[in-house]
Amino acid sequence: MYSAILVAAGLVCRVLGHGDHSSGSQKPMVDENASWMTKHMAEEHHISDFDASSFFVLHDYDADGHWEAQEILRTYGLMDESNREVPQSRRDEIEQSLLHLLDTNKDGFVTRDEFVAFIEAGNTLPDVGTGPGHHGDDEYEYEIHHWEKYHDENTQIEDLTHPEDIEHFKKHEMLEDEEERLEMLNKMAIVEDNIPSKFRRSS
Repeated sequence: MYSAILVAAGLVCRVLGHGDHSSGSQKPMVDENASWMTKHMAEEHHISDFDASSFFVLHDYDADGHWEAQEILRTYGLMDESNREVPQSRRDEIEQSLLHLLDTNKDGFVTRDEFVAFIEAGNTLPDVGTGPGHHGDDEYEYEIHHWEKYHDENTQIEDLTHPEDIEHFKKHEMLEDEEERLEMLNKMAIVEDNIPSKFRRSS
């Protein structure tokens, strides 16, 4: 099961040998006093050299030249399950405060020119207390925050013993089981569970 999952997930890799949770990573070293943007780029993208324009383009998820409010919230990790406990009122507050900072013409979204001007004026995106900004899918987040740190292309199935490994592949197994169940149901001419009980044959 695990070997098939590893192949399907494309978890080949790029980095360090297997070690315990004290081993290092490819993530650039960042001063603890660095800005949230710098920490985000190091933690989430392993990038240390960037400018305002490249930061903007990287987080313009639909590549339309604008940051809509949802894209800003996604960059701050508010679409990630790690922030599922953040109440809607706090999300609204974050959205409004960031648009107030960045949307200078008040049209409801942020252009690259607005963002570049904001940064060139000596500003930086604030830390709003929602973490480093996890905004990738499950595979990306698992690979960049766990696989790269503790595994490599020589990792064997028996090495996948960290809690993060177990949880990640458990999700894969659940998805596979659900796909198999749906495939089996689709092959059946009549799905008995979909028939109201009063019309079912009694056994």
